Amino acid sequence: MNTRGGKARGLRVLVADDEAPAREELAYLLGRDSRIAAVRTVGSGAEALRALDAGPVDALFLDIRMPGLGGLDLGRILARFREPPRVVFVTAHDEHAVEAFELRAVDYLLKPVREQRLAEAVQRVCESLALTTASVEPDDGETIAVELGGVTRFVNRGDVRYVESQGDYARLHTTTESHLVRVPLATLEAQWAEAGFVRIHRSHLVALHHIDEMRVDSGHCTVRLGDDVLQVSRRHTRELRDMLVHRARPRRSDE
Repeated sequence: MNTRGGKARGLRVLVADDEAPAREELAYLLGRDSRIAAVRTVGSGAEALRALDAGPVDALFLDIRMPGLGGLDLGRILARFREPPRVVFVTAHDEHAVEAFELRAVDYLLKPVREQRLAEAVQRVCESLALTTASVEPDDGETIAVELGGVTRFVNRGDVRYVESQGDYARLHTTTESHLVRVPLATLEAQWAEAGFVRIHRSHLVALHHIDEMRVDSGHCTVRLGDDVLQVSRRHTRELRDMLVHRARPRRSDE
């Protein structure tokens, strides 16, 4: 098993491919990405499993066709992990894409891998990990001061269902009322990420635990929070769906 590294922070990546030239080329390209902290390489699915026991892995770039334990077989095993690494399949064959995404792969790359396309896959890994980190319940003890008719009131953050951008201000929507605060949406997005708030559109930030329904119709995605229905932009649809599925997935009895 080979290791490339040197950066202090970033993703810890494992590349599994039985073809040495393809394996080393992919490791080289990943090593050039500033978001990657370390890259380990292995030549088989069995070696990949052993490598996962040897140290933490954030993302696995996995060839589908390997002798013995193939990539899809390994993907099925990883799907049973309580906290599996993100999986990006890398293959010369496009006929396995549907099965790969059924295994909740983050991306599916065709060989030869272009550096720009690889960078997109790394970005999807980063976004997927960020959404999962944000999927915790809000701290109900957090309050926000709002002004109403010269009176300062305190709104519990756990009661905020979604936030709407209004220029340099943001409007907090609860079940029964709304409040305007002098804080840009981008600031709240950064400050409230760990409390389970995620961006679904350039104009909206939503509390994950308040989402009652996600619907995709004719390519358009919406979420329902009580009586309110909000549009989800295309760039956020996939990540939001994957994160909601992750939160709803029941624990196995042996976990």
